[in-house]
Amino acid sequence: MTAMFKILSVLLTYPEEEMQAAAGALRSAIAGERVLDTPCRARLVALVDELAERDLMDLQERYVFLFDRTRSLSLHLFEHVHGESRDRGQAMVDLRGMYEAAGLEIAANELPDYLPLFLEFLATQPLDEARALLLRTLHIISAIRERLAKRDSIYAGVFEALESLAAAKPDAEELEALRQAPDDDPGDLQALDRAWAEEPVTFGPGAGSSCPAERLETRLRASIRSVADTQSGGVR
Repeated sequence: MTAMFKILSVLLTYPEEEMQAAAGALRSAIAGERVLDTPCRARLVALVDELAERDLMDLQERYVFLFDRTRSLSLHLFEHVHGESRDRGQAMVDLRGMYEAAGLEIAANELPDYLPLFLEFLATQPLDEARALLLRTLHIISAIRERLAKRDSIYAGVFEALESLAAAKPDAEELEALRQAPDDDPGDLQALDRAWAEEPVTFGPGAGSSCPAERLETRLRASIRSVADTQSGGVR
């Protein structure tokens, strides 16, 4: 297994005070992970520095603007390939089953296709198996990275790191199909209203489009502790 998946999971989580306080541990953990080249690690450290130094409310507003209000940048993987179709429900069930078989328990109202959660799962797997699973989503990862790069977003470095970790190329046809999909402008409120007109599909009792705040904070704290353990040699 590699702790880099855990680090990337933390970096893609909604910014909280715990993340800012853990900046030193994150920097050290990134420096100690040699599965990425130096320029790629430097871009991740730049993101850590920005998350540590900028006003928290500004960081949170930017995060919501990018990943919650912009459907084409959604961190829910199946949003990009299944939308609200019935196929998405079965894909959710299958992914949840894979997590449970590996011993990763998630709450009934957590959507298993949430990218930080998927990366948390990959961090528990042998690197070769994690790469094989990551490859299945690589066309989505690459499309989001391109869209973030077009916006000059520092978050593009996280998706570049995932592309590097996959050690492969995405399926060209699948990537091109995503490139042809609309790339939302979160500043166009009328277009956003049209894009989100349908009610989100739910899976399981009390399920919603995002994890409850308390559950997210618990996972964030656990992930940061894991990264800190990595810094001291406790996780590899």
